[in-house]
Amino acid sequence: MNVQLLVTHTDFCLPNLECELKNIGIKYHVDYIEDNEELVTANNIRHSPNIFVDNKLVFRYQPTPTELQAFFSH
Repeated sequence: MNVQLLVTHTDFCLPNLECELKNIGIKYHVDYIEDNEELVTANNIRHSPNIFVDNKLVFRYQPTPTELQAFFSH
């Protein structure tokens, strides 16, 4: 499973989101909106954070820990 966090360089949610993913054992990588114009345009991204799983946009906001656990436990 390929988990990508697409965020802005100034996203204050990133440390919390990273902590939540680590707590449930999900490996991820971080990419920045400012460096991925094609991905932003293709997915009509307007805000940060965004979470992609296997190249599919699954969250356009910071999910709660419960939402993350439910999504990744299926």
